[in-house]
Amino acid sequence: MCIKIKEIQREYLNSKGEEINISQIAKILKVSKEDIAMALESERPIESIDQEAYDDDTKGETKLGKIDNGKDETGELVNKICLSDLIKNLNEREQKIIMLRYYKEKTQTEVAKILGITQVQVSRLEKKILLNMRQKIS
Repeated sequence: MCIKIKEIQREYLNSKGEEINISQIAKILKVSKEDIAMALESERPIESIDQEAYDDDTKGETKLGKIDNGKDETGELVNKICLSDLIKNLNEREQKIIMLRYYKEKTQTEVAKILGITQVQVSRLEKKILLNMRQKIS
């Protein structure tokens, strides 16, 4: 299909003096615009993250080097996975309390209203949940 597209582009440029757009090519070939776009994209060269990025201010630096923030985030990732597993092992009510308090940043009073319990109960439950979670990771 790429060869046909290139022929159509060349002929159109020679006859009209301007570039043909994807919609027009799709009409001529009786295919979708997405198919034309995918065919054209498939011809682009593959770029490596280890390839040098040529900017005025980054001579010799790789693309990976440009996006690397220099921090080792392995520990943070391990912590997130561990925390996720701990939360999955909580019952539904406990999960809701943790999610509302620490991910939705709700106050104990707001959580109490949502769950239909008192703020004191939320405080006690939260303390118990966190203690159990700490014990499981130690």
